[in-house]
Formats: sequence, C-alpha cells, structure tokens
Amino acid sequence: MSHGYESGRLNLPFTGICTFARAPYQPDWSSLQADAAILGAPFDAGTQWRAGARFGPRGVREASTLFSFGHAGAYDHEDDVTYLDGVRLVDMGDADIVHTDTVTSHANIRRGVEAALAAGALPVTIGGDHSINIPCIEAYEGRAPFHVLQIDAHLDFVDERHGVTRGHGNPMRRAAEKPWVTGLTQLGIRNVSSTAREGYEDARARGSDILSVRQARKLDPEATAARLPEGVPIYITIDIDAFCPSIAPGTGTPSHGGFLYYEVLEILQNAVKSHPVVGIDLVEVAPDYDPTGSTSILAAQLLMNLLGFVFHAGLPRP
Repeated sequence: MSHGYESGRLNLPFTGICTFARAPYQPDWSSLQADAAILGAPFDAGTQWRAGARFGPRGVREASTLFSFGHAGAYDHEDDVTYLDGVRLVDMGDADIVHTDTVTSHANIRRGVEAALAAGALPVTIGGDHSINIPCIEAYEGRAPFHVLQIDAHLDFVDERHGVTRGHGNPMRRAAEKPWVTGLTQLGIRNVSSTAREGYEDARARGSDILSVRQARKLDPEATAARLPEGVPIYITIDIDAFCPSIAPGTGTPSHGGFLYYEVLEILQNAVKSHPVVGIDLVEVAPDYDPTGSTSILAAQLLMNLLGFVFHAGLPRP
C-alpha cells in the first residue's frame, strides 16, 4: 500500500470515495493489476430471517477507511513487522446483482472472482449473505484443489430445504460436493443451528472437522490451526456471526457465545503461516442492526490484518 502524504493533501479517511482501504478503483476487470482484488457481493436474497447484508460491502468499505491513513503499510509493534507495505490492493467494485434472481446474481459474482484469479490476484469477496460463497467456490473449477476453513456460528450444511439449494444455509454442503474441495474445517459452530443432526453426520462423513467456540478455546489458537491438513492450500470463509454479538451485533442471525476478536485473529495468523491462501470471503455484515458501526469496523480490521498476514507469509498460491 502506498502512502499519500507527499501529494501535499491530507486526504483524511472521512474524505473521498469509499473503496476498500482507499485502494484504487478498477471497474475494468480485464485490466486488473493487483496482489489482492476486493469484490463486493451485495446479495442477501439467500437469508431466511433478517435481510440487510446487501449493505455489507458498503459498510465494510466505509469502515475500512479508518485504516487508510497515509502511512506506508501497517506497523505492528508486537510482531515488529510492517504489514501490507508494497502490497497492491485494488477494489473491483461490486458484482451486478439482479433482484430476486439468485442464479444470475451468483453467476455475476463468480465472474468477478474468476477475473481476479485470471489476473493472478487474491480474490477477497465481501458479502452479502453466506450464499455468495457458492459462486466464489465455483469460480475455482478447473484449478488446483484446496481445503476450506470456515469460521462461523452455523454449519451451513443443508442440502435442500423446500427446494432451496443456494441459500445461506447451503454453502458448505455445496462446497463439499466440489471435486476441487478436499475437505472442510468448520470452527465456531454452536447452539441452536441452521443444520439438523443429520447435517452434522453428513458433514463428518464427508470429512469435515467441526469445533465449537468452547472446543477451540480449550485447544488454543495455535492448536486449532494445527488441525488443518498439513501444508494444503486453503480458502477462508468468515461469517461475522462467528463473533459474539456483544462485539458484532450487526448481522442477520446473531448467536451468543461467539468468538472474541483475538481468538479468530490468532487462528488465522497461525493458519496462514503454513497454508497458502487461494481466496477469502467475509459475509453476513448487516450494518443497519448496529448503529455504532463496530461490526463493520471489526470486519474491515479483520480483513486488513488477515491480508497483512497472508502477504507477509509469502507462500505461493497454486
């Protein structure tokens, strides 16, 4: 990330247009030149209760400007590392969403992820509800296999319910069906869930490793990350409801007893040290349920730190 103090303008975070972290905007997806490309997927027609995650990309982008002061990179005194220095972030804008049309909207999201991959950039998709993970995973068809790391309150392993196969309760089941997905590690799953007992049995039969928040805490972040298959590439999908609603109330399906910030951050930091990351999505931020804006800030801060860890690790993507 370049800094802009030399321009002679302060360019403070509350000015200008809200791209993610004030990164350059590139609407021409055939001309992407970036290390990481941010795609908005403002689709929430897959929700079963409270809508509003369609405003997630806008809310997270706006919150991310908090971290866009003109410093070169982001220095972390605990790690003694300047993260994101020299990393080229580009904001692709949003995939085109056609209201009430899941198939077309998902196809447009897939097209955006495919464009990022074709440019050699790390796709980072901001939802939207968790159904947007389905086209994100589909975009990797024909590419090298990878493992999915899911951080979420809900298992999202429903096969079909009342004819719905592409809602926000289905994405991990759809992922598990893909031949290029080698397995799933599902962390934070707890309490009354979106999936019946049969879903858990099906997920485990298909090789899923499922841990609740309390089970992950007993292990600690390093041991939790160590449960990932050794050295395999990973795709990371983060549902903001994995966090306790005391710090992330802005979501459609909050579930008490969730993770706190550093628990997730340290799991991710440990995971990316030894696993190449092929893609990231962060979903289910619904800003209207959190007038303080802290949920959007949490999401933006988590993504910024995660990107810093990924590029600092420097592991080549397949």
